[in-house]
Amino acid sequence: MKVAVVTDAWLPQQNGVVRTLGRTRDELARLGHRVEFVTPPDFVSLPCPTYPEIRLSLVTPRQVGRRIAALSPDSLHISTEGPLGYAARAWAGREGVPFTTAYHTRFPEYVHARFRWPLSWSYAQLRRFHARAERTMVATRTLYEDLTARGFGHLAYWSRGVDIDQFRPGPKQAIEAPRPVFLYVGRVAIEKNVEAFLRLDLPGSKVVVGDGPARADLERRFPAARFLGSRPDSELPALYAAADVFVFPSLTDTFGLVMLEALASGIPVAAFPVMGPRDVLDDPKAGVLDTDLRAACLKALELDPAAARAHALRYTWAAAAKQFLGNLAPLRKHGAPA
Repeated sequence: MKVAVVTDAWLPQQNGVVRTLGRTRDELARLGHRVEFVTPPDFVSLPCPTYPEIRLSLVTPRQVGRRIAALSPDSLHISTEGPLGYAARAWAGREGVPFTTAYHTRFPEYVHARFRWPLSWSYAQLRRFHARAERTMVATRTLYEDLTARGFGHLAYWSRGVDIDQFRPGPKQAIEAPRPVFLYVGRVAIEKNVEAFLRLDLPGSKVVVGDGPARADLERRFPAARFLGSRPDSELPALYAAADVFVFPSLTDTFGLVMLEALASGIPVAAFPVMGPRDVLDDPKAGVLDTDLRAACLKALELDPAAARAHALRYTWAAAAKQFLGNLAPLRKHGAPA
């Protein structure tokens, strides 16, 4: 089977969506399937304001449709609700081509955090976007229930995985800092709530790996924390393994792949009891959920690293890829353009 995936999120971006799509492609290739991507580098694009690494494609539905038709796919998946996603959706609707979508990111909460845009307006727009999909894939039960309550339909599960050979327990010397080391890995932006982590009164050291629009301000306001900036994928396993507790302060993520990467590295997780952490950390031996994030961090120090890794072993990219494959909608060849 050949699958066409349209996504506004793609390399050189480093985030959960890009990592998920890349690993899904690799796993499906092992099963004998082929995934072709339609991404911003295929078209003229502009940097997104305040997020310059995100490219906004300047496209028409016809342009995207020509690209999809040239791939001659057996299934079409529209991954993101950006310019490419909207253009692909418009083309598919006009041509009678079935497609699936995925709900990766809680854009209404992100937009509200940055611009105070009403949540109800954003959710209304997203309901319209996903309504025409054969299925909309979601990563967790909590997200499924939340979207159902908001009027979304045709939902299906598509979980996530972790590479347990890449992320595994190891030596601690990659981070030379007073112990214990509390680590955050991810985008440094207002919607990630990194400030909640940096404000905590914790022993040892706070380390932040990642970059984003809030980094300069947070680095100035919290000089005691160590900001290591964005690091290549090859360095991340050693950084995870060198920590003592992984702190996930986000209140808006739908899943949180970085939690699985930390757990696979034998690092317990501390987080708020919200969507994402509540689903991933369903075993109290692997992490601590608490509305008091400081208390969660201190309790996580007492957990067994072996239990954290054992919990991560439940999640495989192979299983996630098979879920994705089973959710796809075959193209009705008679309705597809020649």
